[in-house]
Amino acid sequence: MKKYIILSAGLCLAMSFTGCKSNESAYKRAYEKAQAQAAQQTEAPAQQVTETPVVTPVQTRPANDTRVVDNVDNVAVRQEKVSMVNGASLRDYSVVVGSFSVIANAEGLQQRLRNAGYNAQIVKNEDRNMYRVVASTFDSKYDAVQSRDQLRATYPDAWLLYYAR
Repeated sequence: MKKYIILSAGLCLAMSFTGCKSNESAYKRAYEKAQAQAAQQTEAPAQQVTETPVVTPVQTRPANDTRVVDNVDNVAVRQEKVSMVNGASLRDYSVVVGSFSVIANAEGLQQRLRNAGYNAQIVKNEDRNMYRVVASTFDSKYDAVQSRDQLRATYPDAWLLYYAR
């Protein structure tokens, strides 16, 4: 049995070495074809006329010249029935920067906002049992959107609340 295994392995090895020989005539044909193509290219350079494409220069503007105009009508606004917990009265549109189930956490964020110069307020949504921290409140949606966009630099999850009375 060992003899047959050794004999078969030797036969497979011999076949693998003999099957990889390169064919000399194939190399000769490829060489002759490359010489013929080189001869054609040296005979015909006078016939080939290449035109340089005309390219219009690119005019660049600094990135600070680009203005993005938001359509305020498409900005998402949540409508909730809330009651005032701490602060002055709410106007129609408010910018909410935090929502908490524990009032102590809401008061901590309110204090940080007041230290930063905002007239922060806390309102409560009784349906969801959540305390909302309002950074600023406005009569117009446009002003609220602008304030929200500025606050998103610090509070990326800021959103708009429409005060349902």
